Amino acid sequence: MIANPCEGWQADKNGTNMASESNPRRVLIVLHQEHSTPGRIGRLLVEQGAVLDIRRPRFGDPLPQTMERHAGAIIFGGPMSANDSDEWLKREIDWIAAPLAERKPFLGVCLGGQMLARHLGRRVYSLADGSAEIGYYPISPTAAGDASFGGPMPRMVYQWHREGFDPPGDATLLAEGDQFPTQAFLYGPNAVALQFHPEVTYAMMCRWTTRAHERMQLPKAKPRQEHLDGWFQYDPAVAAWLGRFLRQWLESGDARAAQPALADAPPLFGELSVAAQ
Repeated sequence: MIANPCEGWQADKNGTNMASESNPRRVLIVLHQEHSTPGRIGRLLVEQGAVLDIRRPRFGDPLPQTMERHAGAIIFGGPMSANDSDEWLKREIDWIAAPLAERKPFLGVCLGGQMLARHLGRRVYSLADGSAEIGYYPISPTAAGDASFGGPMPRMVYQWHREGFDPPGDATLLAEGDQFPTQAFLYGPNAVALQFHPEVTYAMMCRWTTRAHERMQLPKAKPRQEHLDGWFQYDPAVAAWLGRFLRQWLESGDARAAQPALADAPPLFGELSVAAQ
């Protein structure tokens, strides 16, 4: 039995680690399934001094009208599509306007990244042959990606999706892929969309590949053993990058809060604002 080093952040019975709502490092965590967790992202944020405010709008949890009491927001993945017609999903996509307007750090992971793209009027699509990225796949970071939050990005990442998204024309493309061209983009000063799953722990990978084993039958999906073997080969680079990324991403909001005059200034990584092609 392999011990899992990546889970274990402490939460109360509602899934939120205990602290005052006025804590300046309070991060809104949006999840889409009853028993899902923020995985390694949650653990790293807590280790870095953040407080997790976990909400599940799909099950009736409200989202804050403003980001005044939050240092940042993260929307995670789920089995649904950003193109679905559910009213809660439409409201969640519309809600993304709040962190964008207030220049608070925003991160969309897989479905969350697709929701950001939809909010910005871009396409979320599936491939004509029904193929998917399920397992480890290579990505090609751009020069901007390697110079942005967290420094050099990993080259092999864990994927679990069969839809992709187009980046906004005024976004900075951070990473590309072969099958789904857009793998990461930066919009504005600190809104980031990731197509891949850096939050996944070994235990989560075991659960996903067991409970959703039918997904590995999709065209171009990888067999289960390749997922597990890939963890030991590729995850150290992902974990090292993610820790740096989260710290610098959250600090970008701290820097802007400390200097209100920057509200209308170029992005913190303005020198990287190369429009996606």
